[in-house]
Amino acid sequence: MYLENIELKGKKVLVRVDFNVPLNKEYKVTDDTRIRSALPTIEYILKQGAAVVLMSHLGRPQKKTKEDGTVDKERFTLNHTVACLSKLLGQPVAFAGDTIGKVAKDAVEALNMGEVLILENTRFYQEEKKGDQEFARQLADLADVYINDAFGTAHRAHASTCTVAQFFDKAHRGFGFLIKKELESAQKLTNNPARPFTAIVGGAKVSDKILLLEKLVDSVDHIIIGGGMAYTLIKAQGGTVGSSLLEEDKLEVARALLAKAAEKGVEILLPEDSVVADAFDNNAKTQIIASKAIPEGWMGLDIGNQAIEKFAAVVTNSKSLVWNGPMGVFEMSSFANGTAQIAEAVVEATQKGAFSLIGGGDSVAAINKAGKADQVSFVSTGGGAMLKLLEGGVLPGVAAITDELTVE
Repeated sequence: MYLENIELKGKKVLVRVDFNVPLNKEYKVTDDTRIRSALPTIEYILKQGAAVVLMSHLGRPQKKTKEDGTVDKERFTLNHTVACLSKLLGQPVAFAGDTIGKVAKDAVEALNMGEVLILENTRFYQEEKKGDQEFARQLADLADVYINDAFGTAHRAHASTCTVAQFFDKAHRGFGFLIKKELESAQKLTNNPARPFTAIVGGAKVSDKILLLEKLVDSVDHIIIGGGMAYTLIKAQGGTVGSSLLEEDKLEVARALLAKAAEKGVEILLPEDSVVADAFDNNAKTQIIASKAIPEGWMGLDIGNQAIEKFAAVVTNSKSLVWNGPMGVFEMSSFANGTAQIAEAVVEATQKGAFSLIGGGDSVAAINKAGKADQVSFVSTGGGAMLKLLEGGVLPGVAAITDELTVE
């Protein structure tokens, strides 16, 4: 059930958004991307003649407590987001100093149609992460309709992302426009994608991406692997990787993955050459050598020119692309070229008509750093959630709305 299919006029609408935004030392929002992503849903609800009650988490207040063990409410209050949202919406935004209880109820009751209220950080309550029924029931009691538009937390079975939906019937719960875009974009890659279909997977460890890789082998034509994880696969093939990042205990897993890919006719491309350094330092000595012959004392920190050329050729000839993870330590300028060049190739493929999805996490940071985010088909707002979708998993925040889950 999507937002546009729900009768909203005269209703108070509880919307789970993802306002987990970065703040500076003065608690000012330094990147409003996630808040901007929620605007289409908020503005649509207001135009329908309804009132908007927003809830979100911010940070991990239960893990980063003050010295006396209490929650640092000054640091993690969602009140820090009010000014930013108000400016973006062009209207005042109210704030409730609690998430549930009398303070929250009174604030919602005072809300008129066409107005917006932000509830306090859901994670100030331990019940949130536990998916607590009573906490969810109190959230549900605040509104007539529930909308989930927080894709970044849809893979968590928390009270505000999952349990609360059970207290609304199917006519009064649904997805916002952001989640709709995320789901439709993922479906373009999971339901009969245009071919050739290429996955670009990077990052530090094979263990972090093994479920994704095993799933991708069943659906793609090519898998390009870069980043630190490539060296475990190169070692599994008998290469010498020097002091590069290596998961010795995952060599058998890597060999099994390579064998499965070969059996299914899926091409796994590993970097032929690497930019290697004698220290994990932007100012370290570097050279470009074959990835399978890295001497001791040297570590691979980026893909080399031959790898870039070969990877880019595959990418630019693809019709469907998913990218998750950088090709090197792109945060350091000396090792950012490989990731930047792959970003260029993804943009070129998109311009030629390919569907390209940037799958969250460091890939989003990389495409933003390259200034190319508006030149690809879709940039996901939820790394973990998108990964789980592409792995074939079920997102609790999605299932709670699509399934028949009603608590009497």
